[in-house]
Amino acid sequence: MSIYQHYRPEEHDFIDQVLEWKEVVITQYAPKLTDFLDPREQEIVRKVIGKNEDVLLAFHGGAKNAERQRALLYPSYFVPSEEDFQLKGYTLSYPDKFVQIEHRQVLGSLMGVGLKRSKFGDILFQDKHVQLVLSAEVSSYVELQLQEVGKVKVALKEIPLTYLNAIEESWEEHSTTAASLRLDVILASLYNLSRQKTQLLIGAKKVKVNWKTVEETAFECREGDILSLRGFGRSKLIAIDGKTKKDKWKIIAGKQK
Repeated sequence: MSIYQHYRPEEHDFIDQVLEWKEVVITQYAPKLTDFLDPREQEIVRKVIGKNEDVLLAFHGGAKNAERQRALLYPSYFVPSEEDFQLKGYTLSYPDKFVQIEHRQVLGSLMGVGLKRSKFGDILFQDKHVQLVLSAEVSSYVELQLQEVGKVKVALKEIPLTYLNAIEESWEEHSTTAASLRLDVILASLYNLSRQKTQLLIGAKKVKVNWKTVEETAFECREGDILSLRGFGRSKLIAIDGKTKKDKWKIIAGKQK
């Protein structure tokens, strides 16, 4: 049975990468540290590696319950420590009495200095306090380059990982029905919008499924998918529970609090 049949075609390249990492650990008998992975990628790594005596697995993203984490694949003799994950925590200070910066602005500024999304972890907000998690290999570069967010002057100061804010994730469950599992239909049902509106949002690149932008209105959703609609929040398809007598899909969904 092929490992690929359980995954969407667009995930196959990532599966190949995980298999390569596994092979490196086995042949070189040495640990392999990945870049930051989103939760869907973490799940794929866990399933592809599985229960394996040759290759063990650990994750760390700096903050407790971090969403984006680095994976460490390692042989059985190796005992991983926090240092092996090569993470650095920072606080980002700015004149918060006069201005409020947002998550998307910090994200845009980090990408704007030439960073790939895989090189930094969560951007943590608590009231007006902003914290970042960076991979150690780009930290010096970011310290030099990141001087503005939007048009606001900012300063980075390194902090111990233990100072990072823990992430509290909770989902408010509710039940709904949908005529099909197409992305535009599911979004319309979850957010009480018209299909025309959801199609426009998908076309405007404002929709992500499992942390990846999706531009196809007919994209088929699956159980376990995390849907993100900019300006409307995040939802999770907890269960797709068969069909009603009127041939609609019964869905149990969670909306992020």
